[in-house]
Amino acid sequence: MNYTKHLLTTLFALCLLLNSHAQQLAQVTFSGASTFTYFSLLTDGNVLIRISPDGRVMEWGTEEQSARIPNYYTPKLVPYPGRVDYYGPQSDSATRGKIQTIGSAHITYYGVGASPYQLGKIKTIGSLQFDYFTNFDYDIFIGKIKMIGMNQINYYAPNENAAYSGKLKSVGSTAITYYSSFDDKLIKGKLKSIGSQTYSWYTSFDQPGYGGGLKAGPVRLAVGGVTYILF
Repeated sequence: MNYTKHLLTTLFALCLLLNSHAQQLAQVTFSGASTFTYFSLLTDGNVLIRISPDGRVMEWGTEEQSARIPNYYTPKLVPYPGRVDYYGPQSDSATRGKIQTIGSAHITYYGVGASPYQLGKIKTIGSLQFDYFTNFDYDIFIGKIKMIGMNQINYYAPNENAAYSGKLKSVGSTAITYYSSFDDKLIKGKLKSIGSQTYSWYTSFDQPGYGGGLKAGPVRLAVGGVTYILF
């Protein structure tokens, strides 16, 4: 009897452990190498769930890869063929009709009674808890994701340089910088560094046709278990 009880307890603990690692922040994507576009969480089966800066599910699926070109990825995800469930009519008005599960990933939302800055937005995906900026923060931050699990999300304040005011500043301990309004007009606002990796761009002083293009730096960069992608 004691052996059976011990076995069941062990199995339950193992299930909790597996679930706690089932979802993780996997990607941070920028468009134009300047504008933060979405977070991507990785779930079981290498399924990505893309989430907007204000905490809404945008898309889910797997990345299309090339066997011949290791760094080749397309922005559009391959549709996930597995089971997807939605909250039914019995749910409260803030969650009704929203995605409830994608494969093994269970999603909850802030429901009726939550603050207006959280209402209807993602609350948890698996064991990852989400939190949001409120009216106690700068106006340009309000409603954006502030925490994903243990990863704190920060943005540049509105009183900082105009070229990067409001842009994504850090994800967890990874700092992100941009070229300022004092730099060449073709590169101001573009990414300057992610963590210790620096980026350089062709300017208006370079050969015609190259201006604003990437000169040095990877379009996919892994830092602290998160991949930063430039499209």
